[in-house]
Amino acid sequence: PEPVVESGGGSVQAGGSLRLSCVASEHIYRGNCIAWFRQVPGKERQGVAAIHTGPGTTYYADTVKGRFTISQDTDKNSVYLQMDSLKPEDTAMYYCGAEKRGACYTLEAVDFGWWGHGTQVTVSP
Repeated sequence: PEPVVESGGGSVQAGGSLRLSCVASEHIYRGNCIAWFRQVPGKERQGVAAIHTGPGTTYYADTVKGRFTISQDTDKNSVYLQMDSLKPEDTAMYYCGAEKRGACYTLEAVDFGWWGHGTQVTVSP
């Protein structure tokens, strides 16, 4: 099975909302860092939000604070990204990444070893 699987992308107008889901394998989910990243063609993958699944501590990039909310469902080994007040510049492929909990502090793609295939989010003006 895939280590992490994303779903929930789509197209929305500016100001709208989308909710992304990431389901992780049991051994990857427990006590680790699950994070959302996004990437546009020609640019590096950027961290958006992360959650340490043990205590539920959350981390956010400045660009999404106040608009995006990361949460988890421990019974389903799942992490969600609620995206509100979406802007055209939020358009990207969104990826779920997982790693040992220390990676939450950096939110750098290079520090994450497990990845999903991504889900596209498109925000029109």
